[in-house]
Amino acid sequence: MRGWRTAFAVALMSSQAGAAWGAPVLLVSIDGLRPADVLEADKKGLKLPNLRRFVDQGSWAIGVKGVLPTVTYPSHATLITGAAPAKHGIYGNTSFDPHQINQGGWYWYASDIKVETLWDAAFKAGMTTANVHWPVSVGAKSIYWNLPQIWRTGHGDDAKLLAALATPNLLKELEEDGSVYAAGIDESIEADENRAAFAVKLIKRHRPEFMTVYLTALDHEQHLAGPDSPSSRAVLERLDTLIGQLVSTAQAARPDTVIAVASDHGFAAIDTEINLFRAFIDAGLITLDGNGKIAAWRAMPWVSGGSAAIVLANRTDPALTQEVALLLDGLQAKPDLKIDAVLDRAKIKSKGGNPAADFYVAFAPGTVAGGFKGAAAPLISKPSYAGMHGYMPDARGMEAAFLLMGEGISKGKSLGVIDMRMIAPTLASVMRARLPTAELPALDVEDRP
Repeated sequence: MRGWRTAFAVALMSSQAGAAWGAPVLLVSIDGLRPADVLEADKKGLKLPNLRRFVDQGSWAIGVKGVLPTVTYPSHATLITGAAPAKHGIYGNTSFDPHQINQGGWYWYASDIKVETLWDAAFKAGMTTANVHWPVSVGAKSIYWNLPQIWRTGHGDDAKLLAALATPNLLKELEEDGSVYAAGIDESIEADENRAAFAVKLIKRHRPEFMTVYLTALDHEQHLAGPDSPSSRAVLERLDTLIGQLVSTAQAARPDTVIAVASDHGFAAIDTEINLFRAFIDAGLITLDGNGKIAAWRAMPWVSGGSAAIVLANRTDPALTQEVALLLDGLQAKPDLKIDAVLDRAKIKSKGGNPAADFYVAFAPGTVAGGFKGAAAPLISKPSYAGMHGYMPDARGMEAAFLLMGEGISKGKSLGVIDMRMIAPTLASVMRARLPTAELPALDVEDRP
């Protein structure tokens, strides 16, 4: 707590001082990167020379407190806006779809973001902008050169969809050398290497002044094999090579470029899956048809890994609210379900969480909320994954990472523990751009004589 108060005080002083110098910025996200992976790389036996360079030559956070829930899309919307989900409008990875008619659709579209983004801020400041694969970027009007993240089925038509939604002719231009851009559904390290190569080509050709790049393979591998697994460590070392390529290319194109590396959440190993749908079906809150599909609902879980929002069909019905509250109290009282907390509307609001949620179920790290699996799925089972996130922002292991390096940035400086909402205004300050809808002030990262 002392570190958090110190970081906030430093941020407030920075906001008042107005540290800004108008530099280009490259923001790279490594999904699932934990601060200790970099700060304790030698201790962990990880070879990360390019990420370690940020520690020696730049500023870094000991930890970044994320948002509710600690999953990819809400977190990336916070990284790009400086606002919590309650304000920016991206409440989960997938949109609320109780009857499952959207075929697993995600919050792909930038039009769902309700506040200004760093792309908007840079554009208004007269800077050119670019993006490779950043979440919630489809249709972002402030991006000059945009390769947004989207997929549907993994079918070859996904490439046509991306080409139609990307900046006109951008894919054709970048594929002139015979390379083919990776499918959006592909989260492997090879796909990240492909996208990084396309980002390098885009930087060399267009020299954007603000650019976002998203790398997903570490998250993917930690889900499959768990954090600190040999395969996850190998993926991270390969990602370090990509960071080196992106940094050198950006600084060759614009020597004064400031590079930020951020992540969206930490990770926890898991061994238990809890199917809240089972409990809600048994309680008569969800009704299935003869084919085992959802026919009607009065209350519905909206799962996000280690937590789940609970949405009521009629939130003004006090009897329904009481019925669901009693059900959740009963579930929390069962130790084998490993529910750490049940948040009501007031507590959800205090954490900047989903305003459509009437309750939030917070599981203990090690336990994950399962999705809807039909009428026969048990309440408790073994998970299909080895690692997960989505827990409360203050849960152990959920801290995200933030590293900053470049001309004018303080060298060898710890920023302490920071709030994720501080990152976007800090980068806006570096660009000498305005981000009025950010909820917290910028950090003091300027190197002064």
